[in-house]
Amino acid sequence: MEENRMDFVSPYTAGSGAGPAATGGGQAAASGGPTLDEAGSKLANPGPLGLLGFGMTTIMLNLHNAQIIELSVMIAAMGFAIGGLAQFIAGIFELKRGNTFAGTAFTLYSCFWWSLVFIWLNPLEVMDEADEFSMGFYLALWGVVSLFMFIGSLKHNRATQVVFLTLTILFFGLAANDFLGIEMIGLIVGFEGIVCGASAVYNAMGQMLKGEYGREMLPLG
Repeated sequence: MEENRMDFVSPYTAGSGAGPAATGGGQAAASGGPTLDEAGSKLANPGPLGLLGFGMTTIMLNLHNAQIIELSVMIAAMGFAIGGLAQFIAGIFELKRGNTFAGTAFTLYSCFWWSLVFIWLNPLEVMDEADEFSMGFYLALWGVVSLFMFIGSLKHNRATQVVFLTLTILFFGLAANDFLGIEMIGLIVGFEGIVCGASAVYNAMGQMLKGEYGREMLPLG
């Protein structure tokens, strides 16, 4: 089982018959070398960018949920630029590399951040602001999606599994807080969300350092 686990952003596997895996590039990746495109150029790993975009913004938002900082334009800006744009860029590159799982995750959650910022700011002001009961359904739906992403992550490393497990708990916890209106739930979920964001940052740093040094500097599992 351990040998079959993949990094979150492994774009190809040797013998897949698609893309560089069928060429020398796939052989290089399979032997532990850099992933190459069909022209023999090294392909950058967009995973750390996407994970940092997700992790950093998740930490900042949940510092607010944990009642450590106030919700301000700083968090909205992080959500738009880092959680949204950085993840979207990473997701497009992952999809281009043939990595459906990471590409779907990054583009999907980038759009979550954009939609959340839009809900907060309500710039068009042609509709009523979202109430807590409606937001409960919004967050619960993201929890369902994250649960299935967690199931998919079971084919990947432990660090990725932790990200999606804690993310699933986070969304369902936030939904419960909006449905029930119990302040303590929101407080507990806020600290859990900080752990979720930190796990994504750890995963990003582990992948980036591994790419730079050619060996695992931080255990990813």
